[in-house]
Amino acid sequence: MPDWSYHPLFKPWLSRLPGNAGREFIHRGMSAIANVPGGKSFIEFLGHMGPSGKLARNLFGLHFESPIGLSCKIDPKITGTHAFQNLGFGAIEVGPVTVSPREPAPAASLTPTEDALLLPENLQTIGLTATLDNLKKKQMRVPVLIRLEEPGTIARHFKDIGDAFVIEIDCIKSPEDLSQLKAVLNNRPILIAVRHSEVIEALPKLKAASQIADGIMVEEDSVLTSGMKALPLQQTSSLVHAITRIKTDISLPVVTSGGVAEPADALELFEAGAELVFLSGGYVASGPGLPKRIQEAMLDIREEESVNLPGWQWYWLFGLFILMGGSIVLFYSLTKVILFYDEAFMQMSRLELIAYNANLYKFMSHDRMTLAGTMISGGFIYMQLARHGIRHGIHWTRRAFNIGAITGFLGILLFLGFGYFDWLHGLFWLILLPVYLIGFRKTRGANEPPASKNRTNHRAWKKAVYGQLLFVVLGFSFVMGGIMISLIGATSVFVDTDVQYICMTPDQLNALNEKLIPVIAHDRAGFGSALFSVGLLVLTLALWGFHEGSAWVWRTFLIGGIPAFAAGILTHFYIGYIDFIHLLPAYFALTLYIGGLLLTRDYFNNR
Repeated sequence: MPDWSYHPLFKPWLSRLPGNAGREFIHRGMSAIANVPGGKSFIEFLGHMGPSGKLARNLFGLHFESPIGLSCKIDPKITGTHAFQNLGFGAIEVGPVTVSPREPAPAASLTPTEDALLLPENLQTIGLTATLDNLKKKQMRVPVLIRLEEPGTIARHFKDIGDAFVIEIDCIKSPEDLSQLKAVLNNRPILIAVRHSEVIEALPKLKAASQIADGIMVEEDSVLTSGMKALPLQQTSSLVHAITRIKTDISLPVVTSGGVAEPADALELFEAGAELVFLSGGYVASGPGLPKRIQEAMLDIREEESVNLPGWQWYWLFGLFILMGGSIVLFYSLTKVILFYDEAFMQMSRLELIAYNANLYKFMSHDRMTLAGTMISGGFIYMQLARHGIRHGIHWTRRAFNIGAITGFLGILLFLGFGYFDWLHGLFWLILLPVYLIGFRKTRGANEPPASKNRTNHRAWKKAVYGQLLFVVLGFSFVMGGIMISLIGATSVFVDTDVQYICMTPDQLNALNEKLIPVIAHDRAGFGSALFSVGLLVLTLALWGFHEGSAWVWRTFLIGGIPAFAAGILTHFYIGYIDFIHLLPAYFALTLYIGGLLLTRDYFNNR
């Protein structure tokens, strides 16, 4: 569940559900998706949240694909673990584990101002038996840290389960107890958990335990009020002070838990020396995209030489050829419309067609104009992806390019069922194919992750989340529109408003010339196919391209949309086909486009 769906769509009503129903609904729903065939790929497609290998870390003898973990406070019932490991987390903490289940009456929630997480004084737990059953059933790809609240009693049950263990410092009476506990757990890594406010007082005990323990987890602090724990989302300065103090006296890896509300907080903790950062209330308030945002900010501050991938020019040329092809189609749609090979196929000249039914001639020009606008927009988007993304080896830009290009090539198959194969269209794709294949082969090294200037949950970011939703809906609408137009072209060819404008039924058109409808259907196939592939470009750009400071993405939306909307709407006014119902989808798409541009402008252009 990316931020563009979490904040505008789900969070407002999930927070109103009674008890912890909202939390469980979202956790179980995401895990259910992750468990079905193709579910993990679907989650990755929507959010592109997989961590970069550049951020992977080896710690406690374990491999962490990401230095961002999830605190057990977020998923005490262990219902969302299958989903969380697909949302950019490199580790998941479960627990706290007690012998008996504990279901406190107060439900977890955010404060009305969303500056603190409210939890029951005694945290919710599903108990020993349920925890064991859950962990044995789940197949985890990331390390699992188990928090044992009653380690002396239950540790023996986990000697073959769990990658590491978290023990609160108050549960350790002496180094000998810790040594026995480690032996019971088959010498698996143990982290001593201590609140940042207690670090100074606990230093002697931590030093004594450091000979046996494998690491220290510095945790956020809480304030007890009316039977609830209030955990402020931002506790960075206190956590940094605690990390610095521990690092001075103890040579153990330090990880943190909680106190992170935005990427800047995590960056500060890493700079102070934290090896891993576990999220708690900040994840709920900022949204599921927080791990991804932190990772992109970490990549942004890395000092690395800029990549200049050879071969990107071939992809750029691919886009240029499509743009030029669309321009040529636009020229002929405004002049001759019917080309010589069309006349040869129909055995009917354009002048004869105009004389018989001028509106039919205009209708055919309108199909070709809309195709031209879509091609010009698609060509520009391809060029932008090549110039600003693939050139620098950004993985998502090449993936988006390939999705659009391959579906565009496959669209030529639609022509085979209409009885009229446009040889010029076929020749155009034959020219494009080797250009694309060369670009595909030469850019296979594009595996760089994206970086982002985003550090805080500022107003521009909050607006951009809603703007991203509009662009996602726009891309999806184009994809569905392309499918519908292709289906109409392959079946009835015309909708009711088309027949009313032409003033001729399909039977009358067949009586006039039985080859007219195949020519019109072929144009619809071309437009439907082009709209489908360009829709995928817009959709992937919206899903994967939202990184603060990437002004080129905003320019791609802005300039790339103008030809398509101008051709799709103004063409109808040019030929007098202005039926409101017919144009309603175009008006809807234009509203999404303008709204998305306005809401995301500050975010993309913020450097």
